[in-house]
Amino acid sequence: MEYVRLGTTGLQVSRICLGCMSFGDPERGQHPWSLPEEQSRPFIEKALASGISFFDTANAYSDGSSEEIVGRALNDFARREDVVLATKVFMPMRPGTNGGGLSRKAILHEIDASLERLGTAYVDLYQIHRWDPNTPIEETLEALDEVVRSGRARYLGASSMWAWQFSKALYTAGEHGWARFVSMQDQYNLLDREEEREMLPLCADQGIGVIPWSPLARGRLTRDWDEDTNRSGSDQVLARLYGAEGDREIVSRVAEIAGAHDVSRAQVALAWVMANPVITAPIVGVTKDQHLDDAVAAVELRLTAEEITRLEEPYTPRTPGGFS
Repeated sequence: MEYVRLGTTGLQVSRICLGCMSFGDPERGQHPWSLPEEQSRPFIEKALASGISFFDTANAYSDGSSEEIVGRALNDFARREDVVLATKVFMPMRPGTNGGGLSRKAILHEIDASLERLGTAYVDLYQIHRWDPNTPIEETLEALDEVVRSGRARYLGASSMWAWQFSKALYTAGEHGWARFVSMQDQYNLLDREEEREMLPLCADQGIGVIPWSPLARGRLTRDWDEDTNRSGSDQVLARLYGAEGDREIVSRVAEIAGAHDVSRAQVALAWVMANPVITAPIVGVTKDQHLDDAVAAVELRLTAEEITRLEEPYTPRTPGGFS
């Protein structure tokens, strides 16, 4: 495993971040394909043994049960100081008013609830899951600054939003001397490269670490175009994000290059993401041993410039998605 700094911070993270949305009680929340605790724990233990030190979850994943499972497993299998633990806030956690969003009330309540579920005194990276159009960014940033100053989070991160919004947040935090976002978790893969237009150049300019979600396009890049899985049958987001003209050809070329290297398609798709110098660590979810093996092996795979060009050629521009 390789380790790199998260943006311009001194924090070192593994080159692969284990995404924990697939770990959670399938009876809770919106992820019926998630793995219950007894099936999740072996993957977390194996990830640690493979050198992965970076774990990403969210308060909303499986109604909080992902945090519970991840927290107990890390407590059993690792020393707290040896792992980098990230979670998120924004999505509704209960019905009624103030059940979600990025108000001061919501943030200060949800960080304590997340810490209790995770069984830890602090998280290393506390991220806003989305932009909240109903709360002034000053209110959000001041509350997040308090979370850092109180020791409940070491660093702050953000997730999918427009580049102008992220730029505004960075500028506003700087103007007030508040803790600044150090990372951006956005969608980036061979089937959706719209972040190359503004967000990734902004992150490169500002020294922001980039930890993209869905680097395998929710599995689209790892299998034949017409092949279905348990998740694809119930994932309502999948069809909305992928399926543009040219996507089928990209998937075909991933398979072609994987065959030439005698590796899995997942390794090729992940290697392409990591070939971009602005990327810190793609977030990879796993539900099978092979998924984890492929992610770790992808760190060592180097694609040629010609292979990268061939993978990128069929891409067609699309409306950016995943911001809500």
